[in-house]
Parts: sequence; structure tokens; C-alpha cells
Amino acid sequence: MAEHEESSGGVPPLDEEAAWAAIVAGYGQEPPDPPGARPFRPIENLMLPEEDVQPEPPSAAPSAPTALGSSVVFAPGVGLGPRDHSPAEPKDEDASEDSADEGHFVPPEPPELPAADTTAKFAWLAVVGGPVLLLLAVLLQWDMTWWLTTLGIGGFLGGFATLVARMSGDTDDDDDPGRGAVV
Repeated sequence: MAEHEESSGGVPPLDEEAAWAAIVAGYGQEPPDPPGARPFRPIENLMLPEEDVQPEPPSAAPSAPTALGSSVVFAPGVGLGPRDHSPAEPKDEDASEDSADEGHFVPPEPPELPAADTTAKFAWLAVVGGPVLLLLAVLLQWDMTWWLTTLGIGGFLGGFATLVARMSGDTDDDDDPGRGAVV
């Protein structure tokens, strides 16, 4: 507060109480229009010419008349909207065919997966079949014998271990220069 009370350069200090009182007194009132502003006109009168504005000279390109009361409202004087745009017609038929071919992208065929060998097929059968067998035994209320439990759990673990062991471990790529800076 002391900073606001002392002012240099001959500027009187700001009276905060009077400023707040003016704000509260003017609450809810519309501020006056800026100088040179035109009064608000309802939508029914937007297409009518203004009394103090000279009409624009006719343009070379005719514009479509805008219907009053439409759901899309543009600035006064704007006759066309973004959906009224139509692309230009191509001049040459050969050029239009070439341009259509240039813009069309045909993705390359994906590489085929390698054929699975018999060991991989049985390993996947064990990984999926073990838990399915145990789930089936619980749902059908079979007796959990030792061979059923061993087949379910052992099949899952054995198939998983087989798949992990058969994963390609490319250890010959240690001298690959693409893994970092080469001096």
C-alpha cells in the first residue's frame, strides 16, 4: 500500500476505493459503444442496405444469394460458405487420369510368416492346452488326479520353456556397427 501512496513524476496516487466503488456502481450495465460503431441490427435486417453505407460495385463473379434465417450464419455480405466451394474442372482428360494414378498408394504385400515346424506346433498346443485342460476339469467337476494336474501344469511349463529356448538369440550381431558410433 505504501508503494501506491508514493508516486514519482507528479502522477497522483490511485484511489483504489473510488475505483472499486465505480466498478460496483456500474455492475450490470452495458458499456457504451466505441466511437464510430454502428448500432446492432437483427437478422431480419442484415440483407437490407444500410442507410449511411454506399453500395458496393457489382463484382465480376456472381455470388449465390443467402437465404435469411438459415442455421449457418456468416458475416454480413458473405454470400458463400465453406460447403459452397466446388473444385475446378480439369482442362485435359489425360492430365486428370495421370493425377489420379499419382495420388493412389498401394501398400506393399506384408512378408509371409515362416511355416511353423512340428516342435513349435506342439509347444503352442501345450502352452494353450494345459490351462484349458485344467479349466475344463474344474468346470466339469472332474477329480483332480495327479496325472491330470501334471499334464495341465507340466504341459504349460514345458511348452513355454520350449518356445523360449527356441527363440533366436542372434549373438553374431555383436560387431554390428549400426548399434552406435563407429570411430
